[in-house]
Amino acid sequence: MIVTHRNGQYPVHFAKIEVALGQLPANAWIITDSNVHRHYTVDRPTLVLTPGEATKSPEHYLDAVNWLVESGATRHDPVVALGGGVIGDLAGFAAATAFRGMPFIQIPTSLLAMVDSSVGGKVGIDLPTGKNLLGAFKAPESVWICPDALHTLPKNHVKNGLAEVLKYGFILDPEILDHGELMQPGQDLIRRCIELKQAVVEDDEFETTGRRAVLNFGHTIGHAIEHAQEYAGLLHGEAISVGMVYETCLGENLGISPKGLAETIKTTLEHHGLPTELPRNVTPSQLIASMRTDKKRSGPHLAFSLLLGLGTCKLFTDVLESDVLAVLHD
Repeated sequence: MIVTHRNGQYPVHFAKIEVALGQLPANAWIITDSNVHRHYTVDRPTLVLTPGEATKSPEHYLDAVNWLVESGATRHDPVVALGGGVIGDLAGFAAATAFRGMPFIQIPTSLLAMVDSSVGGKVGIDLPTGKNLLGAFKAPESVWICPDALHTLPKNHVKNGLAEVLKYGFILDPEILDHGELMQPGQDLIRRCIELKQAVVEDDEFETTGRRAVLNFGHTIGHAIEHAQEYAGLLHGEAISVGMVYETCLGENLGISPKGLAETIKTTLEHHGLPTELPRNVTPSQLIASMRTDKKRSGPHLAFSLLLGLGTCKLFTDVLESDVLAVLHD
């Protein structure tokens, strides 16, 4: 599979992880976390970070850049992200900015990173004021998808990635919702998700038309939940699961989404063991405050990607805070 971007293109390879690691250039610099490092080690300089969203911070980003500079990397050496979405985002942002740009290779080891964050070129870190607020567009040199790496994941992290898989079914391709591999995601399902994302990001690489924003269905509320919990509560996919339910309720209230669609979304997510209710330790006012820093905003109101029906989604940038609060208080 080949993904095209403004400055060229990059391949998405499907292979066993031993093959992917064996293909790394001799001058590669690896950034990973301690969970992944227990399973995979390579004879290359390696920075091992703490797992979890809290690692996607300015402090750890500077740790990564300083490590590259002080350890002797050059601007021609590739930075390799070996891990899930957090490592991919942080390592990618380090590669985008160290020496004004280094080559970048993605080897995602989580389902969420395979189907979503490893393809499309968005990298970045979180700030105290919100999620993914400091970042860049940085296309990788290549992406290696290794479904066998999923065998090392705890079940809750597989479900975490499954939320993003189901999102593709809700926004683009309802046939995914009946895919035979949903309970045990494999190469065919992962490939289909990447194909869907490829079509969207090639059409709107830099989020200028609103097309790419459909991939953020569930993310306005989901990111707000993560931020309100200080990234120590629900996992990303779990927060997005909750967000998809409440954002569909919002769409119904606004007359954008068909009545009954929120119940369909909720039932589907619950069937796969994903949460659908707001955590008790967050308040609607906390969530609204977080949403005010959402990157999709372009004016005084809030922005949401809302379902027009199952398999169809569109960005709306004029949603009133009062309408969102009404849903969150229900």
